Amino acid sequence: MTTRRLIEMKRRGEKIAMLTAYDYTMARILDQAGVDVLLVGDSAANVMAGYATTLPITLDQMIYHAQSVMRGVQRALVVVDMPFGTYQGNSKQALASAIRIMKETGAEAVKMEGGAEIRESIERILCAGIPVMGHLGLTPQSINKFGTYSVRAREEAEAEKLLADARMLDEIGCFGIVLEKIPAALTARVTEAISIPVIGIGAGNAADGQVLVTQDMLGLNDGFAPRFLRRYGHLGEEISNSVSHYIIDVKSCDFPNEKEQY
Repeated sequence: MTTRRLIEMKRRGEKIAMLTAYDYTMARILDQAGVDVLLVGDSAANVMAGYATTLPITLDQMIYHAQSVMRGVQRALVVVDMPFGTYQGNSKQALASAIRIMKETGAEAVKMEGGAEIRESIERILCAGIPVMGHLGLTPQSINKFGTYSVRAREEAEAEKLLADARMLDEIGCFGIVLEKIPAALTARVTEAISIPVIGIGAGNAADGQVLVTQDMLGLNDGFAPRFLRRYGHLGEEISNSVSHYIIDVKSCDFPNEKEQY
């Protein structure tokens, strides 16, 4: 899977399936299942480390997660989030951060949150030959600015800015955009207006593809239940039941039995 193939999928009308991955075991399972794109998201801060926001995760930690994911992948395109503080204020720092990700992980692309405000950083990275995926709408790295995780771009002014930012990201050479938690009608406008794939999360079905956090869609995080999340499994419950049975078997001396020892 390549960035060019994703653009061809948009042209054919073939939807793109994208999920998050942070470790070797899950990445291997998702890749073998046939997912198109794996996002090593800065949501690892929440899912893997238990932080309330994505802000604390570092570049070194993102590189570690991406290295682990790459060892489990043979087919999917792997995109790595650039964490907060590694690109917003300094385009030279942004390029250095992106180069580290590409050289040390072997991933195929990076993802950055924001539009016109970070154009210089995006262009510098693109000029170095590094593919960039944009991210507009609800941008979790800016949560302290927003003050809420509610739907973005409901007002016309913000919607028009988002549309302008999407066109800009397309024009300067990004290969795709994630739109998070915006009205479905706006997603349809953006998807129609630009030539690169639009991947939605909480943004309706007009997008060229969808992304979810794997642990959320598998039911490993029951405390998170937004409207856009469809659970495809209840693995948290299954794991809990399995562990309970294991504890019972150990305490009753049923495990290990004669066939399970040497």
